[in-house]
Amino acid sequence: MIDCHAHLDELRDLEREIDEAQKAGVEAIIAVGMDLQSNRRTLEIASRWEGMVFPAIGYHPWEIRLEEISETLSFIDEHLPRCVALGEVGLDYKARVKKDLQKEVFSQILALAKRHRKPLILHCRYSHQRVFSMVKEAGIEKAVFHWYTGPLDLLGEILAAGYYVSVTPALSYSPPHRAAAAEAPLERILLETDTPVRYGNLEARPKHVFLTLQKLAEIKGLPEERVAKICTENALRLFGPSGLTLSPELK
Repeated sequence: MIDCHAHLDELRDLEREIDEAQKAGVEAIIAVGMDLQSNRRTLEIASRWEGMVFPAIGYHPWEIRLEEISETLSFIDEHLPRCVALGEVGLDYKARVKKDLQKEVFSQILALAKRHRKPLILHCRYSHQRVFSMVKEAGIEKAVFHWYTGPLDLLGEILAAGYYVSVTPALSYSPPHRAAAAEAPLERILLETDTPVRYGNLEARPKHVFLTLQKLAEIKGLPEERVAKICTENALRLFGPSGLTLSPELK
């Protein structure tokens, strides 16, 4: 089992959380960055737990600041070769950051992904169509639309373009998220927690990827073991060429 999206830099007792995840059966975690500070911390965490935590660095639309754009993008450019993906990146049309600035930064991020040949982990809150259009027009070959809740007709276009979607514990209660999970073929779905997001009374941790698994298996009407196997294979297919691996005994 792989948690394909966790903000490990936001956890206080990280050693305990990773230990609990391993004991639960989590084999790998993709730790994502949001800004310069979290990118640095994410790389430190991945070095500390090499072989268990795999880094992705990015620039979340919530965190864009004019005075930090150049330094953040330069940091990503320098350190992206050691990462399995570029993320979390994208657009958020409910954010306070102006849309034009978001799109300008995202365009530069797409160029970095293209040059480094890294998959994208995409944030597309209230901006699904625009994110998809920009990603496709940029010629990006590999991407996952994180926590997809967008229109089902657009989901069809996303899948036809060869991209993936990820699902979270929000499958427990979110109708649009459940609808997307039901519509997408299992071979194009990744499991994640978005740690430390709160789902009702649950504050997510990497070990809760098994809750995501349970809910997806219910929606698909399939055994959890089969869903886990296929979703793990999906993650390795998407991120493996960039460095995601599992120990031989865990594959």
